[in-house]
Amino acid sequence: MLLIVLNQRLDYSIKKVVVTMKKGMKQRKIPMRRCVVSQEMFPKKELVRIVRTPEQEIKIDSTGKMNGRGAYIAIEPKLVEKARKHSVFEQHLKVKVPQEFYDELYAYLDHQKARLELFKDEQ
Repeated sequence: MLLIVLNQRLDYSIKKVVVTMKKGMKQRKIPMRRCVVSQEMFPKKELVRIVRTPEQEIKIDSTGKMNGRGAYIAIEPKLVEKARKHSVFEQHLKVKVPQEFYDELYAYLDHQKARLELFKDEQ
């Protein structure tokens, strides 16, 4: 039986989420990342990584393992418009982001959100 415990102690303003197993099992920390648009902390699996590759291209990193500088955004399509309006990715990744990328990101996040809602019972 898994118990999820949210440790509210702030270590350098980072909340730690710890998953504990019942009766003496090892504790496993869930990696947390900050959404660059909303500035909220989420488990890494609940975010999408945007990468500036060494070739100075901007890509959506579906695996989370691409080489390059990364920034995270929550799976909420409305945040894409906020990011576009305030040039959030340009500031974090220090490269010009084309408008077509925002359209692609919106479609990707919309798809991912629909998948989450569809398969939330299976998790």
